[in-house]
Amino acid sequence: MNGFTDRFSDRLEPLGTATGVFLIVMSLATVVGMPWNTNGSALVSIMQLLGIVGTAAIGAGLIWLARTE
Repeated sequence: MNGFTDRFSDRLEPLGTATGVFLIVMSLATVVGMPWNTNGSALVSIMQLLGIVGTAAIGAGLIWLARTE
């Protein structure tokens, strides 16, 4: 076929890896944007941080799942 598709064991591996990287980058961008500055509640800020960490964990899990044979 070609050099790009021959090095992956699964056709969806590049898509899973790219999606996982995208989720991690977006969670880091969200932290840099500091969304907790726009609300006045500590509970809401904690929930936002838990969502950010959860998104990064899903991204890392997706990368691990895509790269594991």
